[in-house]
Amino acid sequence: MYIAITNSSSSSAILRASSKVRFSTSLQPKPCLVRASLLSSPFRSVSTSSAFRSVSRWSHGVDWRSSVTSRAQIVAVAPVVQQFQRKIATMASENPFKGIFTSLPKPGGGEFGKYYSLPALNDPRIDKLPYSIKILLESAIRNCDDFQVTKNDVEKIIDWENTSPKQVEIPFKPARVLLQDFTGVPAVVDLACMRDAMNRLGGDSKKINPLVPVDLVIDHSVQVDVARSANAVQANMDLEFQRNNERFAFLKWGSHAFDNMLVVPPGSGIVHQVNLEYLGRVVFNTDGVLYPDSVVGTDSHTTMIDGLGVAGWGVGGIEAEATMLGQPMSMVLPGVVGFKLSGKLQNGVTATDLVLTVTQMLRKHGVVGKFVEFFGEGMSELSLADRATIANMSPEYGATMGFFPVDRVTLQYLKLTGRSDETVAMIEAYLRANNMFVDYSEPQQEKVYSAYLQLDLNDVEPCISGPKRPHDRVPIKDMKADWHACLDNKVGFKGFAVPKEAQEKVVSFPFNGQTAELKHGSVVIAAITSCTNTSNPSVMLGAGLVAKKACELGLEVKPWVKTSLAPGSGVVTKYLLQSGLQKYLDQQGFSIVGYGCTTCIGNSGDLHESVASAITDNDIVAAAVLSGNRNFEGRVHPLTRANYLASPPLVVAYALAGTVDIDFENEPIGTTKDGKNVYFRDVWPSTEEIAQVVQSSVLPDMFKSTYNAITQGNPMWNKLSVPTSSLYSWDPNSTYIHEPPYFKDMTMDPPGPHGVKDAYCLLNFGDSITTDHISPAGSIHKDSPAAKFLLDRGVDRRDFNSYGSRRGNDEIMARGTFANIRIVNKLLNGEVGPKTIHIPTGEKLSVFDVATRYKEAGQDTIVLAGAEYGSGSSRDWAAKGPMLQGVKAVIAKSFERIHRSNLVGMGIIPLCFKAGEDAETLGLTGHERYTIDLPSKVSEIKPGQDVTVTTDNGKSFTCTARFDTQVELTYFDHGGILQYVIRNLIKE
Repeated sequence: MYIAITNSSSSSAILRASSKVRFSTSLQPKPCLVRASLLSSPFRSVSTSSAFRSVSRWSHGVDWRSSVTSRAQIVAVAPVVQQFQRKIATMASENPFKGIFTSLPKPGGGEFGKYYSLPALNDPRIDKLPYSIKILLESAIRNCDDFQVTKNDVEKIIDWENTSPKQVEIPFKPARVLLQDFTGVPAVVDLACMRDAMNRLGGDSKKINPLVPVDLVIDHSVQVDVARSANAVQANMDLEFQRNNERFAFLKWGSHAFDNMLVVPPGSGIVHQVNLEYLGRVVFNTDGVLYPDSVVGTDSHTTMIDGLGVAGWGVGGIEAEATMLGQPMSMVLPGVVGFKLSGKLQNGVTATDLVLTVTQMLRKHGVVGKFVEFFGEGMSELSLADRATIANMSPEYGATMGFFPVDRVTLQYLKLTGRSDETVAMIEAYLRANNMFVDYSEPQQEKVYSAYLQLDLNDVEPCISGPKRPHDRVPIKDMKADWHACLDNKVGFKGFAVPKEAQEKVVSFPFNGQTAELKHGSVVIAAITSCTNTSNPSVMLGAGLVAKKACELGLEVKPWVKTSLAPGSGVVTKYLLQSGLQKYLDQQGFSIVGYGCTTCIGNSGDLHESVASAITDNDIVAAAVLSGNRNFEGRVHPLTRANYLASPPLVVAYALAGTVDIDFENEPIGTTKDGKNVYFRDVWPSTEEIAQVVQSSVLPDMFKSTYNAITQGNPMWNKLSVPTSSLYSWDPNSTYIHEPPYFKDMTMDPPGPHGVKDAYCLLNFGDSITTDHISPAGSIHKDSPAAKFLLDRGVDRRDFNSYGSRRGNDEIMARGTFANIRIVNKLLNGEVGPKTIHIPTGEKLSVFDVATRYKEAGQDTIVLAGAEYGSGSSRDWAAKGPMLQGVKAVIAKSFERIHRSNLVGMGIIPLCFKAGEDAETLGLTGHERYTIDLPSKVSEIKPGQDVTVTTDNGKSFTCTARFDTQVELTYFDHGGILQYVIRNLIKE
């Protein structure tokens, strides 16, 4: 793709005015994406793969470097699309709201296109709707066919103020789908498997094809094997391709076998930063029809795009697959929390400090299943990169979205990153015409929100979060006291239970010919990583300034601290080099290790053997400090029990100090060569210092050159040879890609609902069991069932790779379910680890081995859990894995939104204890056998109805069945969402 960037005086003025860069994608609306409108009509069988096969895959089939107009390209390459365009042209006449389908004129004559005008409905209720709800409304109106989307659905959304408290259900059709490779591989595996199932059942396998644009960015496979080295990027990429050659070839096959699928190769950047800088549209122009960009992604942090005014959030892989195949998303019409920002951040306070503060506030308020919409005069003080940082962490504060409506800051950002003046004019004209643009220079129509929160930006102070959860914020000034409290506290989210006499223990060990020391709180990993912060030039350049000041004062990060820098795109490298700051980061060990998601998802690589031994042999509570968004126990690295989220400059500061056990105000972080103490304030840059470097170093041409280069791929990717068949040839010996068993015994008749009879409890959990506990993404432990499976097939331990990289193989992922080494199962009476009790015999075995015994004996199993079950990353394997282990139901105090939906999608019953009850209050130990009585006909089950659970020792209690919509009950009736899709497509 070609991004035209104008290097004008206005660009530099934008930088001067904002003090912080704002950047995003610059794409003309993609003509081939006309297929997105297939969702608006019953015509869903058009295929353009052969027509577009010779055209660049980088543009969903359209060569953006061509001077030919986009419409002419489609007409020239695909006669079949002409037929589709004629069908699109009849849409307005079929739509019940055709009367508001109107032209959007250009100021100089002609028109930008046509659109469904919300003001033309003349309904005063619409004026008071939150901007985020207006996006749902426009989608419902545009896609209304009185079948998948009805006029009653539209009325529910218009009457949002009254209907949202009632938990009403609506359909939503996103404009596109976003994937990364950890979640993308199993999605493509499922699509390939569904094609086979269609064949077996006598259907047309070509119907299994994405009908909306699908962008897949390979960013989750790079690991920090090599660090503190000038050749780390190439060395890590070489290892990445060695480990993942088969996965990458499979994804490359998928990009050719399926229409509308764009795959961005490894080494290009982090998916959410690429989405922000490159893939986001803001407003689509599809064959002359204008509508807001919206996206669902198989990564929780898809919400980062909300900072650009694009409605986006994370869904499970199976939901995303259904969306690709034309199914509307069924969702509960959400409440919207209005979050008013005022004031201005103090000098030296970063966007990371702000987002950690917002996360704590919203987590405390409770926003699960809700939208959060930001507004107020403080918005003008936030660059778009700052907004994206806040939007990124929506999963951590529990919201479906953290939405920032489009305003002048957004438009400036679009121009800065190269969108043409005409494109930006079209975006602004459309959003203004539909009353979806915020202009703070005009009187504001008061919006109605479900609840209100307010934050004065002046009150935000420097902070970090940890040691085990993103919302456990700690002000920097309180960090030393908080750390010692954590050492004292009993084991928990804020406790390690280290005996007083052992808290000051210092361990000496040899490290590359010198003596090294570790104690509790010593930093052994310091990583500038993650989409949350690497997309924000102010904090990245701030980190460079800290490194520069430290070098000038003679400070040096200890060599046994594993330091790394993994930018989210090549743009970051360009401005770090332009500023002259990269050399100082290199001197402090923060050499670039790759372009992708690393430490934040557990791709930290190994610690040096001597460091690892010192930690394990002496039971040291070692620390990692990272600029990420997730710090759940066991996620970052198996040997770092304390993990703190911090801004990039704070990551460098803690690396220099070498410990989190420090009072930055009163204790030095090091000494100069002549013995003088150096304090935190001596290396910390001012806001003005950072702004000056941003202004001089972040240039529009950097975006153009970076994304022109991405479209060329890289030599290793380009050399991958893949078959051209539309059906995949499964290799039964592959340990990466394996045909899953979901559809092998499937018939055209739905199996109907299932209850649970005399089930054993496989696991009994407390609160906050995350998807990392259920289905870890990181390293495969040498003593695990997955390790045994790989060793038995001749895979050397050094080639195990990670669970995340092997998500295309169900046999490994089933063995990796509940395999987190830090998981706490109450059946083990305090013992930590991935084991459980086989109730009939009392034997303690791995969870997989116990589950296998139950399955072989034909015995159902259930899981007991506390609050927030399934929080963390959107991870469909956290539902697929338990299903393959034979789990029939999960009974919890509460569920995370995406995970509950995934359980339903895999045919597992989600039940919630009644308020005030849980396994403990009911006297359940997990040694009972459980029967869940459900009607045998789906028509007799209602969303949210009460269900009785009985045990073999005479207990009986009532739970709420968390089938939240009628559509979810339909999926359950079919045995899962994908089975429902297959049967429907065959019937068509």
